[in-house]
Amino acid sequence: MPWPVGPRNSGQVSAAAGMAPQTDPARKRARVKTGGRNLAREDIMDMARDRAESGLGAMRTTARSHLNPKDAADKRPSGRLGACFRFCRRTQRHGCRPALSHVSRPIVPPSDHHLPPRMKTASLHLALYRTLLVSLLALAVALPAQAAEWPGWRGPNGDGTSPGLKNLPDTWAPDKNIKWKVEMPAWSGSSPVVWGDKIFLNTPSKEDPSAAPPPPPEPAPGKKARPRPAGGRGPGGQEILLLCLDRATGRELWRRQYDRGNDIKMKHNMSSPSPVTDGKHVWVVSGNAIVACYDFAGNVRWTFDIQKNFGKMGIQFGYGSSPLLVDGKLVFQMLQGLYTDDPCYVFALDAATGKTLWRVDRPTDAEHESPDAYSTPSLLVHGGKKQIVIGGADYVTGHDPETGAELWRGGGLNPNKSRNYRVIASTLVNNGLIFTPTRVTPFITYKAGGSGDITATHQAWKWTDKGAPDVPTPVTDGELLYFVDDQGAFTAIKAKTGEKVYGPEQTGIGRTSASPVLADGKIYIVSESAETAVVRAGPTFKLIGKNALDGSYTLCTPAFVDGTIFLRTGTHLYAIAK
Repeated sequence: MPWPVGPRNSGQVSAAAGMAPQTDPARKRARVKTGGRNLAREDIMDMARDRAESGLGAMRTTARSHLNPKDAADKRPSGRLGACFRFCRRTQRHGCRPALSHVSRPIVPPSDHHLPPRMKTASLHLALYRTLLVSLLALAVALPAQAAEWPGWRGPNGDGTSPGLKNLPDTWAPDKNIKWKVEMPAWSGSSPVVWGDKIFLNTPSKEDPSAAPPPPPEPAPGKKARPRPAGGRGPGGQEILLLCLDRATGRELWRRQYDRGNDIKMKHNMSSPSPVTDGKHVWVVSGNAIVACYDFAGNVRWTFDIQKNFGKMGIQFGYGSSPLLVDGKLVFQMLQGLYTDDPCYVFALDAATGKTLWRVDRPTDAEHESPDAYSTPSLLVHGGKKQIVIGGADYVTGHDPETGAELWRGGGLNPNKSRNYRVIASTLVNNGLIFTPTRVTPFITYKAGGSGDITATHQAWKWTDKGAPDVPTPVTDGELLYFVDDQGAFTAIKAKTGEKVYGPEQTGIGRTSASPVLADGKIYIVSESAETAVVRAGPTFKLIGKNALDGSYTLCTPAFVDGTIFLRTGTHLYAIAK
C-alpha cells in the first residue's frame, strides 16, 4: 500500500529472536465478609477442613464412648451440634437428624443401619460436617475474585477497569475513609502500581530550595525562549527515583536513583511515565528516556539509554509514554518530530536482559509538532492473536509483538493536517473495537481485523461533537464509552455506534488530566486540584459525590486493589478505603 512519504519514512525493520514469557503472577486472594471478619478463600477452605476434621473426631469419640463412656465424657462436640448430641443421648433418639433442626437445608444421611446406636448419631454429625465442607468450598469458588494487583498504568488490562472489585468507597475526606497517607518527595504524573504487598512509584527527589533553578526549556523551532516565571511549583529535585512502599502502611521500603536531570515541560517533569511489574521485577522509564529494571528487593538488573542506542529524541515535552509488558517484552513508542527529522519508531526490549529484540520505523507525513505523542501502547487480542496498538503522529497502527512489523494503519486523525496535532490520550481496545483519541476531535473508532490501510474499510464511527478528551484516556464497560474532557465534563456514548447517550455533563471538579477508572459500577475522575468526582456507570448521568483532599497539583490516575484506592496527589499518596 502507499505509505506516507516524507523525511521520516525510511521504513527500516530490524528484529531479533523473541523470548519466553517471564510473568509469574502471585496467587490472588479474594476476600469475603463473613461474621464480621474478612476471610480469604484459603481461610474458608482451611475452616471447612477444620470443621470436617472435628466431625471425624466426634465420630471417633462416640465410638470410644460406646465402649467406655467415661473415657469420652469430655470429648463430645460443643455448640449446637454438641447440644444435639447430648439431647439425643439423653432421649436415646438415635435416629435424630441434626440438619433438620439446626441448619436451614435438610440433609439425608447415608445408611448407618450396621452401626452401633451411638455411632449412628456420630455418622449424622459427620454427614453434616461433610456437607458444610462442600458448601464452604463451593462458596469459595463462587466468590468473585477481588483484584489483587494493579501492575501498570490503567490497571491489569491497561484499560482503566477492574470488574471484580466491590465495596469501594465513593465518599472520603482528609478525616474520613483514609487508611493512611504518606508524603511524596515531589509531584509527578507517574501513577502508582501495586503487586502483592508493594507499591511502586516514579518521582523526582525533593527539591532543594537553595539550589540554582534549572535553565528554561528549549524553545520550539521558530519561537523565542521564555524565562521560567517566578513562583509556582518547581520541578522537584534533580534525581529521578523509583520508590517502593509497603502497601499496608505506606512505609518506604527502598528508593533507587536511576536517572538525573529534571525540569518542567508544560505538565511534565522528568518522572511522568508509570512503572510496570510482573510480580518479580519492576521496570521504569524517565522523561529523559532512561529505562531501568529492578527486582523486588531493589537490586538493579539492567539499564538502557534510549537516546544513546537510537539517537537523540526530538519530542517537545520529554518522554511521557509508559512501557507495555507483553510476553516477556517491554514495548516502547517514540513518536517525535518537533525537534528532529529522524523517523518515529517502535521498539521492544527483552524484559529479562534489556537487550533490543526489534526496532521498526513508523512512517508518517505529520508535520512540525504533530508527530509528537505522549500516549502509551495498548494490547489488542483479536482472533486469538496479539497486536500492539500505537496511536499518534496522525495515524493509529497495529504491530506484531514478535517482530514489530506493521500489520495495519488507520488515518484521518488529523484531517486538516494541522501542524500542532500532538496526541496525549492513549488508544483503548475493547470487544474488537479500537477507540482512537486525537487532539480532541475527530475521535475515530476502528474495527479490529483489518490489514494494510483500514482508514475506509474498518472505520466503525467518528465523533466530532463536544465532550471528546484531549489528555484523559476514555474508559468503557463494553456497552457505553465514557469521555472526560480537560475541564472535567462527562459524556456517555454507545460504544458500538458512537451514538450520544448524554453529556457533556458538568462534574464541577475543574481541570482534569488523570484518566477515568471504572470499578464497582462507578467511574472515578480525579481533577488537577486533587478532587475526585464519582459518577454512576449507566445510561443516566448520576453524580454520586465529590471528594476533596489536599488541593495540590494532581495528574495521576489512581490504582484500585482489594477495596482500596491508591490516589497520588501533588504532595501525598493516599490509601482510601471504607
